[in-house]
Amino acid sequence: MDLSISWPAVAVAIVAGMAIAWIWYSDWGLVGCSWRKLTGVTKEDSDRSGKRPFVVLVASIVVTALALAAASSIASGFFGTDSFWGAVAVGLVAWLGFSLTTLAQHNGFEQKPVRLTLINSAYQLVLFLGMAVPIGLVR
Repeated sequence: MDLSISWPAVAVAIVAGMAIAWIWYSDWGLVGCSWRKLTGVTKEDSDRSGKRPFVVLVASIVVTALALAAASSIASGFFGTDSFWGAVAVGLVAWLGFSLTTLAQHNGFEQKPVRLTLINSAYQLVLFLGMAVPIGLVR
C-alpha cells in the first residue's frame, strides 16, 4: 500500500481551515464574542499576545491537513476505493476519536463551561469536515 498525498488538496485544505477559523472565532464571526466571554480573553489580551497564537494556528492547521490527507490515503488503500465520502468519514472519525474526546476531557477536568466545550468541539467538527472535503475532492 502506497501513501499518496495530493499536495494541491493539502494546500486547499489549509486555506479552508484558516477560513473556517477566521469565520468561527473572529470578533465579527459566528461565536467570537461568546468565545471571548466564556474564556475571558479580551481584545487587549489578543493584541498583547502578538503573532504567537496565529503561528500556532497555522502550524496546527498544516499538521491537521497533512494528517487528514495521510489518513485518507491509508483508508483509501485499505478499502480499495478513492472516494470523497471516504475522506469525509476519515474527518468525522478523527474528530470523534481524537478531537472531541480530548477536548471534553480537558475542559471537564479544567471545569470550563459546557457552552465553551460545545463551541470549540463544533468548531473542530466543522474544521475537520471542511478540510476533509478538499482532500476528498482534489486527488
